[in-house]
Amino acid sequence: MMGLNRPEMPAEIIAERALQLCGSNFRLHGRSADHGLDCIGLVAQCLAAADVSCEVPTGYSIRGGSAEQIVAVMERAGFIVLSRDVGHDKIPLCEGDIVLARPSPVQWHLMVRVSDGFVHAHAGLGRVVFTPGPAPWPVIKLFRILA
Repeated sequence: MMGLNRPEMPAEIIAERALQLCGSNFRLHGRSADHGLDCIGLVAQCLAAADVSCEVPTGYSIRGGSAEQIVAVMERAGFIVLSRDVGHDKIPLCEGDIVLARPSPVQWHLMVRVSDGFVHAHAGLGRVVFTPGPAPWPVIKLFRILA
């Protein structure tokens, strides 16, 4: 909870912006709430709101790519990369974490952790949505901004 005189931390801004984007349309390679967002566009919007500079990938397909490519982008943006033992929850998720999940063997998906769930661009539902509770897919990596 924010104090009256305490500035918001980047992670709080990331989570707050993610919630504000709920309801935006889904669009592959989408980078704005007005025209649609994919999961990378959602994360890019959240990072921009927190003044975190990030090289936003382009030219990717909805399937394929590698975790290493995503890790490299997030590390360059100043995030620490944590592997997570999902079955044992060794590393707790924090508000504002960016989560790399694996919905299928051929697909990667980024989500933003908020206080009681996740915000993500859901292609099947055609919009950015809030999903309460635990991650709906296996979490492969999580990215945490320090500050």
